Amino acid sequence: MPEVNEKPRALQEYVDSRDQTLRLDRAASVLRGVKLLGLTSRNQRRYQEHALRRAAPLYEGARVNVNHPAGDPLAPRDYRDRLGVIRGVELRPGEGLFAALHFNPKHPLAEQLVWDAEHAPQNVGLSHNVLARTAQREGQTIVEAIEHVRSVDLVADPATTDGLFEHQRSAEADQPGLEEQVRSLTDALRQVEQQARVYRLLAEHGLRPTGDGESAVGAAFLHALMETADPAVLERLVVDRARLLQEAARDSFGPMTLAREQQLLGDPSGRPASTSDFVRAIGAPR
Repeated sequence: MPEVNEKPRALQEYVDSRDQTLRLDRAASVLRGVKLLGLTSRNQRRYQEHALRRAAPLYEGARVNVNHPAGDPLAPRDYRDRLGVIRGVELRPGEGLFAALHFNPKHPLAEQLVWDAEHAPQNVGLSHNVLARTAQREGQTIVEAIEHVRSVDLVADPATTDGLFEHQRSAEADQPGLEEQVRSLTDALRQVEQQARVYRLLAEHGLRPTGDGESAVGAAFLHALMETADPAVLERLVVDRARLLQEAARDSFGPMTLAREQQLLGDPSGRPASTSDFVRAIGAPR
């Protein structure tokens, strides 16, 4: 048994006039052959042909506005939104509803509409704003009757529904969130790769990080290594640190070595030395 919606639903469907022959009568300000609704919508709803035949008179004289109303699809429209009116509605079997759009030649968008009709008919997109009864059959929404036509809107982007009413969000709208996720994952991967590179170099030169603030391979030095993006500089830092520790061991941690180690680890306030400070320190003459 199909699932039938007892209450009429507010629906918006988008259709453009690509592959249609639009006949423009400039003198009368009429655009003929405009497609109002097909048998299958971009939202994958299927309109029964007999439902469109019965609905054709409802589209006759329907007001044409620019864009959908904000929020509630049945909200009152601004007078400045009104572009024209639909007349001469007809059902073309196997295709859908077609009509003539009578537009106000003084409307600010009239010339744009005329240009699109002559050069880019795919830009002439209409989206109806109606109340309809629907049913669910085999996972598809079937429109069994259109009960009220609120308006036919001239829009640039199609509408889609997830429930009663929802505008389709473009890819550009989703892009910032997607880019942020990619950026976050890329940064995390870069940190993991840098950490693996640092620990591999330390192991190759016999250095064991302790993670404390006192050791010559402690937190301050590890922080400096993690912040070093240049692989050549990174390797030089590790090699020089290994050499310093070997010399310190031979000298039994003499005064000069200890002074240099303190300089490499940071100032007395506990702030870690920067990479540049460390490079200058290990390059200073002994």
